[in-house]
Amino acid sequence: MRRSVVTATAGLAALAVAASGCSGKSAGGKPEIQIGLISPMSGPFAVLGISQQNSMNVEIERINASGGLDGSKLKLVVRDSGLDPGKAVQAANELAGNDAVKLVVGPSLTAFYDAAKGTYEKNEKLNCQPAVSTGSFAGLNYGFRSQDPFDLDGKTVVDWLKQEGVKSLGLVYEGDDTGKNTDALMKRLLPQAGIEYLGWQTSRADDQSHRAYVEKFRNGGAIMVSSSSSGAKTMAAAAEIGYKGKLVGAGSGMQNISFVEAAGDAARGAVFPAALYQYPQRIDRSQWLPGYRKHIEAIESKYGKNVGPKTGATSPKGTAIAADCVYVFEQAVKSTKSTDATKLAKAVENLNLTAEQTPSGDAIQPGPSHEFYHRVHLYQWEKDGKGWYTREITPS
Repeated sequence: MRRSVVTATAGLAALAVAASGCSGKSAGGKPEIQIGLISPMSGPFAVLGISQQNSMNVEIERINASGGLDGSKLKLVVRDSGLDPGKAVQAANELAGNDAVKLVVGPSLTAFYDAAKGTYEKNEKLNCQPAVSTGSFAGLNYGFRSQDPFDLDGKTVVDWLKQEGVKSLGLVYEGDDTGKNTDALMKRLLPQAGIEYLGWQTSRADDQSHRAYVEKFRNGGAIMVSSSSSGAKTMAAAAEIGYKGKLVGAGSGMQNISFVEAAGDAARGAVFPAALYQYPQRIDRSQWLPGYRKHIEAIESKYGKNVGPKTGATSPKGTAIAADCVYVFEQAVKSTKSTDATKLAKAVENLNLTAEQTPSGDAIQPGPSHEFYHRVHLYQWEKDGKGWYTREITPS
């Protein structure tokens, strides 16, 4: 947020011809507009890629059903990064150099994007990033972030911890760019809030358990866990040792039910920042924002729900912030009547979309910062007789 995908260029070319005829043109007579997705479609974080693909497909199908864009139908082209930076960069190079691709979503994860963004800028390729949490987009011409901003995430969590009277926090995170940035952010924010920083335990991708890391913070008031797949191991380790402090996410990854599956009842009370996430709350759907409800119900209808086999926790098989990338592209093409990347980038910068309109239920105002969202919500996992749900605890 989400098996296999065709990766051979020749194979994709053959599929494109088969889908659009020998001319390679869509039914309307104009060449199809391709949208690329680079994300983990296999491996331990495949749920992210599959969720992104599903949400993007729902939006593309909606647009095509209404006649397409600028006389062309849209087509999604997927590349599996498999959490391999080499594959991610190779895919970015390929799609950036393909003139038929007018928008690329991904590669997911900050380190992968950091290695690819120069290629996008050089090739003037519009790109949208719903799974890149750190770093600035303000200096980019063609890159935009459709995720809750990392600095705002951190401040929202720390403000809540201060409000709760927490006195200390330890960090368990991978030793990647996001981990380094999270460590630096906690060193800056925690002292300002009067909270002791207990340090950073650097996890590894091949760790079987995070128990040794969690033991270091057994007496700490809070542990911050990774938003990536390894964060679930930290949650599980906290459950193993009977950790009594607060578990908080560094980003929105904890909305993934794999975290609840790993930690079980220890996930009760775990807190994470995210863009709007009304799905698992005890709120009647009539109160959901209309664009969000429309998108989530389309996901449920076409793809169904994720259901945790141990906990019964559920989530939609999609991620609305990826859908926002397609929705924004649609609005930019409509306003410019063009697919020229420079014109589209300027149009995206100037968008002012209300929360009622968008698939995510978040207002989108990119501006010069190239950040879609300027507000972060805070959620807490809870459990009652009906099962697992979240409640919003965003500080006022």
